[in-house]
Amino acid sequence: MGKIIAIANQKGGVGKTTTSVNLAASLGALEKKVLLIDADPQANASSGLGIDVETVEVGSYQVLELTTSAKDAIVASNAPNVDVIPAHIDLVAIEIELVDKDQREYMLKKAVDEIKSDYDYILIDCAPSLGLLTLNALTASDSVIIPIQCEYFALEGLGKLLNTIKSVQKIHNKALDIEGMLLTMFDSRLRLSNQVVEEVQKHFSDMVFETIIQRNVRLGEAPSYGESIINYDVSSKGAANYLSLAKELIKKNEF
Repeated sequence: MGKIIAIANQKGGVGKTTTSVNLAASLGALEKKVLLIDADPQANASSGLGIDVETVEVGSYQVLELTTSAKDAIVASNAPNVDVIPAHIDLVAIEIELVDKDQREYMLKKAVDEIKSDYDYILIDCAPSLGLLTLNALTASDSVIIPIQCEYFALEGLGKLLNTIKSVQKIHNKALDIEGMLLTMFDSRLRLSNQVVEEVQKHFSDMVFETIIQRNVRLGEAPSYGESIINYDVSSKGAANYLSLAKELIKKNEF
């Protein structure tokens, strides 16, 4: 039975999509069968794994509308062992369309439950908001990874996200767990980066992944080639970081 993990933070630019794409590719490289669901209308996770989003005819939009089964929306990516349910800019409209539907928070859960047993891990790349799309992702998931960038304002908005997770646990998904907080964009030369790491570890101790994602030029270049860091430059620091995160995740979940 696959584990479903949402990668969420309502702040933009914290490394959500970078983490979704590269964690998926790293798990795939470690021979796990992975599905990445792109639940962000920007569709960057889809293009980051080599999918031409302009040609997407069925994807997460149709799955959330329940007009297509999740199985029929799956496409292969250019990363070994990684499939994708891609997004398209149309996804922007889904929040308005679902607003008066019954059980609107459970649309993704209904769709994904049918394919849960086909994968070891299902990752959901969430939109940078706490709207209905992210709510659907959290309701469908077993746990959530929260990327936090090692910059000023890092902890701003975190309280809001943790409150949203609490209310999802209370109302929609009692089993939702926090998989861990992931420190991203770390630059060891900056005092501020080191302070953020200390602060987050002090406040959230056990909830923080040991792996820290460092700032890395290759990591920034990879998406423009439609490749994960594993495909683009497996010898880079970015690839080493995400492989380390994948191993930490596997160790935590597969005793």
